[in-house]
Amino acid sequence: MGRRVRVGVIFGGRSGEHEVSIRSAAAIIENIDRKKYEVLPVAITKEGKWLAPAEATKLLPQSTHQLLSAGSTRATGDVAILGDPSHQGLISLDSRSGLPSEKLDVIFPALHGPLGEDGTVQGLLEMADIPYVGCGVLASACGMDKVTMKLLFAQADLPICKYVWFLRSHWQTAEAEVIRKISRYLGFPCFVKPANLGSSVGVSKATDRASLKAAVNLAGEYDRKIIVEEGLDAREIECAILGNAEPRASLPGEYVVHDEASRFLDYTEKYSNTGNVQFVVPAPISKTLTNQIQRLAVRAFQAVDGSGLARVDFFLRRDTKELLLNELNTMPGLTEVSGYPKMWAASGLPFADLFERLIKLAFERHQEKSLLKTSI
Repeated sequence: MGRRVRVGVIFGGRSGEHEVSIRSAAAIIENIDRKKYEVLPVAITKEGKWLAPAEATKLLPQSTHQLLSAGSTRATGDVAILGDPSHQGLISLDSRSGLPSEKLDVIFPALHGPLGEDGTVQGLLEMADIPYVGCGVLASACGMDKVTMKLLFAQADLPICKYVWFLRSHWQTAEAEVIRKISRYLGFPCFVKPANLGSSVGVSKATDRASLKAAVNLAGEYDRKIIVEEGLDAREIECAILGNAEPRASLPGEYVVHDEASRFLDYTEKYSNTGNVQFVVPAPISKTLTNQIQRLAVRAFQAVDGSGLARVDFFLRRDTKELLLNELNTMPGLTEVSGYPKMWAASGLPFADLFERLIKLAFERHQEKSLLKTSI
């Protein structure tokens, strides 16, 4: 049997989703088929420093740390170092000798949020000509920016909720004007979000002008662009996408909130075991609605030119039963509580097989791009 495929798992990053990324990386390392794949963790600290496997491993949970230390994956020896400020470009070094060594075969950028999921790291990997899991530069950038994403959805004639967006600088100079616009067009309640972030980081529910001001100021701490969406009494349903040119959709899942007084799923509700939220898959909906969600999810994925994977989120209004597309996440959480792997598991694709499929899709996309002419 030949050598195992060498997979570099990049995690951490300079965003508010740093901790979620660590949990996603741990899930990948713990569930990947280690008979086929050799995993090397590469971390990015909150300050932007890149850590080779020996140091990166220390940021992972103890169970993952022990798995790496046991030798089932590789924590020392030949490692890839990307973005080291003391060097230029993408290089590969041996951690013991400092000499050039064999490159990684494929990168799994388990990064969530800006400076990782937004096309920046994808661009680096494109320049380095190395296969990587997930969407390319364009889809990653459009999927990260909620405003650009919604514009593309509208262009593709996909149903979306009402929203307003503005720059933080405009808020600082014309606060009253922005408040009037939101009050007249959206009303209350409404939801205020950083345009470029996920996992409900920096997201608040505004019920009046005072809480709106506080919500905008909070969102402005995470992004220069802010989006405000209408508040809907709706069920939150998700659908997972997998594939390149011919993507397919999973069975949808639904977040069921047991405390009806608090339907807003903030960061704590999503990633802590509070007992108030349960992710149910398959979602308790009709076959007709399931098919509709799957079709719209695939169309949303294609609207941003997606590849590899994505999670598409929907609102199902309780009053009109109207289905609205909320957003698309090009590198969804892969933690033990995340919806993406749960939806595929319920659709017949377990964790380990899912990661293998994602890696194959990365090689497939890279091979397709390698056929393009680069000169006249």
